[in-house]
Amino acid sequence: MTKKQILAIFAGTFSLATGIFAARIFWFSPAAPEPLEVPVSPAEPQSVGNSGKRLSGPFTHKNLTFYLVHGENTLTGKTPLTLEEAMENNLVIVHETGEVNELAIENVSKNDEVFAQAGDIVKGGQQDRVLAVDLIVPARSGRMPIDSFCVESERWTGRGRESMAQFNSSTEYVPSKDLKMAAKHSKSQSEVWDKVADSQKKLSAATNSNTVSNVSRSSLPLTLENGKVRAEAEDYTKFLSDIVEHKSDIIGIVMVINGKINSADTYGSSELFVKLWPKLLKAAAIEAVADSPENSSQNAVALADIESFLETAESAPVKEERTITDRIHMVNRETEKSLFLTTLDRGIVLHKNYLMK
Repeated sequence: MTKKQILAIFAGTFSLATGIFAARIFWFSPAAPEPLEVPVSPAEPQSVGNSGKRLSGPFTHKNLTFYLVHGENTLTGKTPLTLEEAMENNLVIVHETGEVNELAIENVSKNDEVFAQAGDIVKGGQQDRVLAVDLIVPARSGRMPIDSFCVESERWTGRGRESMAQFNSSTEYVPSKDLKMAAKHSKSQSEVWDKVADSQKKLSAATNSNTVSNVSRSSLPLTLENGKVRAEAEDYTKFLSDIVEHKSDIIGIVMVINGKINSADTYGSSELFVKLWPKLLKAAAIEAVADSPENSSQNAVALADIESFLETAESAPVKEERTITDRIHMVNRETEKSLFLTTLDRGIVLHKNYLMK
């Protein structure tokens, strides 16, 4: 073989190797990873009307969006415990009364008050319940009555090793605007049961599984403890949980699901809101899972729409006023499109709940 032939073979081999290498780089290299979705808000909260409230956001994951409400604290003094933390530390006992729509709550703490929130779910007793009113339970309160609705229709006995005389936990909050409306507006036990069943059906469809429990098929909290429901909800909570960190003036949230205003909650102090935030976020995440559409790209709501929602609700005519205890008074306002509930503690705003119908 001549020297010229050897050089020709070498050149051809080198060209082939170079071509293969180039092809591997340009055609077969793994694609660059998708950029992470990061919740970004305006640098400064924006004022909303003349109420003194300011909003920051949006903070979005999939079909769930939050706007944070910034404002001044109205409550002074020591921040009350949440019902969840009080029950975890055996400082509050929620007693079964044998009446579906009334329980008894007792704070055995020597020093700490407790905030029990309408929408808190208590698990155990003769059937699981949801609390229907906001309440401040003073230290060493003795037994106090509190309104409730059943969120488990097929049981009136003890469940497993749970006490039939009292409730063992309150780790869940109502995960549905329709359920809140049934308990707070319609005040209908049959409607509450219907909305519990609707939530279970939606969650089963969304998770492509059977989310009702074999232990008690009608129990809402047992459905919320389902492994697939928890996993789907955690996809939201792990992404959005830290949006309230390092901000000392956040008093609440506005929630948007599938591009529509769902509800809002504000509280008398930032510290109280931050305590409640994990429970509120988990419930919102479960509602977003239940209502998740095939296309969740439309999440934008203009600040002007939120301003209109809040101001219209607050200026609506009073439909009902109730004195719950010697210090708790509730005022309900209503329009064709919204329900607005204010809880006052000795005349000072403790909690405002806005619901879009």
